[in-house]
Amino acid sequence: MQPSDTSAGSDHERFMRRAIELARNGAGHVSPNPLVGCVIVHRGRIVSEGWHKRYGGPHAEVEAVQNLRDRSILHECSLYVNLEPCSHTGKTPPCADMIIRHGIGEVVFANEDPNPLVAGNGARKLRDAGIRVTSNVLSGEGYTLNKRFFTYMKKRRPFVILKWAETADGFIARENFDSKWISDEYSRRLVHKWRTEEDSVLVGRKTAEHDNPMLNVRGWTGRNPVRIVIDRNLKLGTNLHLFDGTQRTICYNTIKDEERTNVQYIRIDEAAFTDALLDNLFSQGIQSVIVEGGQQILQSFIESGLWDEARIFISPKTFEKGVKAPVIRGRLRSETKLADDWLKIIEPSE
Repeated sequence: MQPSDTSAGSDHERFMRRAIELARNGAGHVSPNPLVGCVIVHRGRIVSEGWHKRYGGPHAEVEAVQNLRDRSILHECSLYVNLEPCSHTGKTPPCADMIIRHGIGEVVFANEDPNPLVAGNGARKLRDAGIRVTSNVLSGEGYTLNKRFFTYMKKRRPFVILKWAETADGFIARENFDSKWISDEYSRRLVHKWRTEEDSVLVGRKTAEHDNPMLNVRGWTGRNPVRIVIDRNLKLGTNLHLFDGTQRTICYNTIKDEERTNVQYIRIDEAAFTDALLDNLFSQGIQSVIVEGGQQILQSFIESGLWDEARIFISPKTFEKGVKAPVIRGRLRSETKLADDWLKIIEPSE
């Protein structure tokens, strides 16, 4: 059911925009669940709000209802939520059943839940109970908000973000593979913020060997991502930061399966290596990955077409010679001046 008049449509978008704004508060805390926000409206005024705050915790709709002081008015209220209310029992009971139980008069949502356990069943259950349901309100904004969740559910792989910094003359490292300090301090801090928002971060053997990265979060508050390293022939020494056991680390290789404290070695076949790696991450519930290098790893994702977004820092520095930056083609979504650097965001053209 779509809004029947212009004023209703305008109100729907205004309240949905607030629900989406609230949903963003859950970034870095709710994966593998989607980001969801909710507002309850009574006679044109927001009377309660909520959002999904942590995985396993109450969903946004439950939070909003619990935060409402006078629940006797719910039969006169409209509930706005950016994702179709769930209809199945997972970590928590179905939100659709809770909405029906409280007799809420109307439900408006942005996107149908792509989870096959829901996928229209929540809306159907609400309509069957006599509740007015309006869908596809700001669906584009809702999709962008939960692009990781939609990619994970529809493509059955994590959302892949490629990230690198390159010099003004197109190099990502010197001849000795040293790639430190191409970007400025502000850009590096932004990368640490990104790490708190994604499930995992991935590097190849040469980056691990030459940079000895910790791949944790510093200078920002938030969770550490799962560390992923590709070391096909297990040439890396176990004295590297990646294997210090301080955070969960996965080493993909072609030789062995093994587990020790916070470090997991997973063997996959060389054939279709990148596809197999993403399949395994999907099976482990990892919804997003930042690929931070090196050049060969980044190029392999590009050539396989297995990427969803590229974040490229362009520094004013020059190297004159060294390791060339990956070659990527796509649609330029944005170009932003930071401090000394420019940040380009590129998406696939399709």
